[in-house]
Amino acid sequence: MKNIDNIAGSSLIESGREYLSDKDKEKFQNNILSLFGALVCLATGFIYGKIFPEQDIVRAFIFLAGVLIIGVPVFVTAVQGLVSKNMKYAMEILVSIAMIVSVLSGNFLLAILIPVILTFVHFLEEKSIMGGRDAIEGLKKMQADNAIMLKDGTEIEISAKELKRGDIIIIRPGMSFPVDGEVIFGVSSVDQKSLTGESVPKTVSTGDPVFAGTVNIDGSIQVKVTKEYSDTSFQKIVKLLEQSEHITIPETKIVDKFMFYYIPITLVTALLVWLFTKDITRAIAILVASCPCGLLLISSAPMIAVLAAAAKRGILIKNSSFVEHLCETDYVVFDKTGTITNGILEASSFHLEQAADFDELVTTAACVAHASLHPISKSVVSLCEKKDFRRDFEIKEHIGKGLEGKKGDEIIYFGSYSWLRSLGCDVSDKYEDAGTCNWVVKNRKILGCIVFKDTPREEAGQVVSQLKNIGVSKTCLLTGDRFQSAQRIQTAVGIDEMQCELLPEQKLAHVEDMMKEHIVTVIGDGINDALALSKAHIGIAMGAIGSDTAIQSADIALMNNNLANIPYAIKLAQKTKSVIYQNIILAFSVSIVMIFLAGAGIITPIAGAFLHNIGAFIILINSGRIMAKSNYAKKRVNELHE
Repeated sequence: MKNIDNIAGSSLIESGREYLSDKDKEKFQNNILSLFGALVCLATGFIYGKIFPEQDIVRAFIFLAGVLIIGVPVFVTAVQGLVSKNMKYAMEILVSIAMIVSVLSGNFLLAILIPVILTFVHFLEEKSIMGGRDAIEGLKKMQADNAIMLKDGTEIEISAKELKRGDIIIIRPGMSFPVDGEVIFGVSSVDQKSLTGESVPKTVSTGDPVFAGTVNIDGSIQVKVTKEYSDTSFQKIVKLLEQSEHITIPETKIVDKFMFYYIPITLVTALLVWLFTKDITRAIAILVASCPCGLLLISSAPMIAVLAAAAKRGILIKNSSFVEHLCETDYVVFDKTGTITNGILEASSFHLEQAADFDELVTTAACVAHASLHPISKSVVSLCEKKDFRRDFEIKEHIGKGLEGKKGDEIIYFGSYSWLRSLGCDVSDKYEDAGTCNWVVKNRKILGCIVFKDTPREEAGQVVSQLKNIGVSKTCLLTGDRFQSAQRIQTAVGIDEMQCELLPEQKLAHVEDMMKEHIVTVIGDGINDALALSKAHIGIAMGAIGSDTAIQSADIALMNNNLANIPYAIKLAQKTKSVIYQNIILAFSVSIVMIFLAGAGIITPIAGAFLHNIGAFIILINSGRIMAKSNYAKKRVNELHE
C-alpha cells in the first residue's frame, strides 16, 4: 500500500482510492478538492489581513468563502443524516452546528479551521483503517489478469476474462493461476498459501485440480479450464470477503441506541455551558470535541482486523455468527470421513460373491464411481488407474447412501449395506466389522464388496482436547458409516458421543434437537453435511477450496483441512467479542472526558478538533491487538502441531 505523503497531492488520492468503490472514490476526491480550496482561502485571508489589517470585512468574506467550500458538503451530509435518522452521520451533524454557531458569533477563522482540521485528521484515520485491509486486498491481487492460451499449437496471450471452459492454458514457474482448472500435462509445486494459509507447497500432476489465486512454483504445466474467470472459487471468496467487511453484530445495537440520545445530550450540555459561563467558545469546543469518531469504529475496526487475521490463516468468515455464536459454542458436532479422518479411504480387503475376480468387481464399481467426488469413489477410481471401464452410464448420486448408474436395461448400484438392503438386494453384513464396506450390484446380481479403512487425522485428538479446555462441554460424531468403524474413530480421538448410520436429514434432526439446549457448531465437508451446516448456529466447512457447496452452506469456510483451525477460530471469536466490549467502554469514556474538558474550558475548539480523534485511534490500536494475538496463537498452534 502506498504511503500518504502529500495531503493535497495526487499520492493521497491514489493511495486512498485503492480500496474504495467508484462512489466512494468520487466522494474522496471531492473532499480533497474542498480541503485544498479551504486551505487556499485560509492562506489568502491571513495574507490579506497582514497587508490590509484595517479591512476586516474583506478578510471575513474570504474566510466565509472557505467555510462554504469545505462546509457545504458537510452540512448536506448532516441534513441527510437528520432526515434519515442515521446516526452514522452524527459527527457531520455536530460539526455543522459548530460551524453555524461560529459564523453567527463572528468567528469566521474558527468556522473554517474546524472542518479543515477534522478533514485532515480523518484522512490519517482512514489510512489506519485501510491498513487493516491489507491482507484482504492483497488476496484480491493474487488472481492473474492475463493468460497464455494454447490454440492449435500456438501460444496466445489473452485476457483471463476471455477464457472459456475447455480452453488449454500454459502456466510457467512464477505465474499465478488466472482461473480454476485441471492439470493435463506436467508436474509442479503450487503455493496455495493465499487461499489455504498453508505454507507448504502442494505437488500437482495430471488430473489434479488447481485454483485461481495460487502460484505455480517450479514446473511448466498445461491446464484445462474448468471454471471461467468470474465463476472461480477465488472470485466467490473475494466477493464474500467484501460483503463480510460490512458485518454488523448484536453488540452494535448498544451503540445505535445510545447514538439516538447522544446528539441531544451533547447539544443540551453545550447550551447549559454557554448559559452558565457566557462563553460561546466553550460551547463550540463541546460540539467539536464530542464528535463520535470512536463510537463509529467500535465494531468495524475489530471486524476488519479479524477478517484480515482469518484470511491469512485460510479461514473465510461469512457473517456475524462468527462473533455472535462461535465464542459461546458448547456443543461441537463432527462429520467423520474427511473431517475427523484424513478422508483418504484405502481399500483394505474385498470379498467376492458372484463376480469372477477382483477386476470385474472393481471396474464395475468404477463405472459409477468416476462421477463422484466422495473419498470412497476416488479410492475405487485409483484402483482402476490402469484398467479400462465404461463411462457411458447415466449416474445419480444418492447422498449418504451410494451411486446408481443406468444404461438401457443395465443398472449398477455401488453403496452401503443399509441402502442396498432397502432396495431389496440380499447383501450380507458379515464384513462390516472389518471397516467401511460398500457393495457392488449389477442387474440385481451381487458381485461382492470392497472394504475401506480410514485413519483419524494426526491432530484430531489434541484438537478435541483443546476444545474442551476453551469451554466446549460436549463433542459428538455424526456419520453415515457403520457402528464398528464409527466407534473405532470415536475411541481413538476421544469424542464424547457418537451416532452412526445416519442419512443427511437424520444428521439435521439431531442438530436441531441439540440446538434447543446448546449453542451448536457443526464441522463437515460441505457436501453430505450441507443441511446440518446451514441449520446449526455455526457451520464450519472443512477443505472448502474449490467447493461451491461448502462456501455457500457454511458460516465459516476453511480453505484447508487443518483441524487446528477450529479451536483457533473459537479463540479468535472470543478475542473479537472481548475487544468490541472494550471498545464500547473506551469510546464512551473518551467522549465523556472530552465533553467535560471542553466544558471546563481546558480544551479549545481547535484543540478539540484534534483531540476528539483520540477515541478513534485508541480503538484502532486496541482492535489491532486481534492481529497481534492471532499471530501469537498461530505460532503456538504450529509449535503444538510440529
